[in-house]
Amino acid sequence: MEQPIFDLEQARQNMVEQQIRPWNVLDNQLLDLISGLPRDRFVPEEFRSLAYADTQIPLGHSQCMMPPREEARMLQALRIQPSDIVLEIGTGTGYCTALMAQLAHKVYSVDIIGEFIEQAKERTQELGLDNIEFEEGDAAAGWPHYKPYDVIAITGSFYKLPKALKRHLPIGGRLFCVVGQEPAMKAELITRIGDDEWHEEVLFETVLPYLINAKRAEQFEF
Repeated sequence: MEQPIFDLEQARQNMVEQQIRPWNVLDNQLLDLISGLPRDRFVPEEFRSLAYADTQIPLGHSQCMMPPREEARMLQALRIQPSDIVLEIGTGTGYCTALMAQLAHKVYSVDIIGEFIEQAKERTQELGLDNIEFEEGDAAAGWPHYKPYDVIAITGSFYKLPKALKRHLPIGGRLFCVVGQEPAMKAELITRIGDDEWHEEVLFETVLPYLINAKRAEQFEF
């Protein structure tokens, strides 16, 4: 039996107050956006009851949806501004895409899985979001088509982040990525502070499936 709408709404508020806010996400604009966006509309039907749970949700194709508190920490760290051009690598369900589109001027969202792109496009169009451009493709080594990007959000992991992606940023640009190997990968915020200088900050530890075609670490050894 389908859960009543009011239960889902209460679960959404509980998610914000019991998972996200206690994890040091205190940006009121972001919290309001999360409170107002039904995450259950972006979750595969069979996992809808878990839409507001503190867990990864399988999406198929060996990919998953990040836990809500990690999505929120990512978005808070990226400090998306109304004039920002955003690149999202790993569209997934389109949930983070929809949140970023409400903060940014333009979002380019790329996924190698066409099924994800079509579903996300349908969901965001239903919400009336018209500043998103979805593209099917492999951005694991970079996506230079519309660079520079003020913000890059990568929702799959790398063994090691390709340098080309860091160079897609202008000075002052921010990039979120998860790097390393199980059992302890690191979620990092990378800010470009010079022509050949970046500041790296570890936000939290997690485990996230690798982007399809992410190169193994040994291929970066010289």
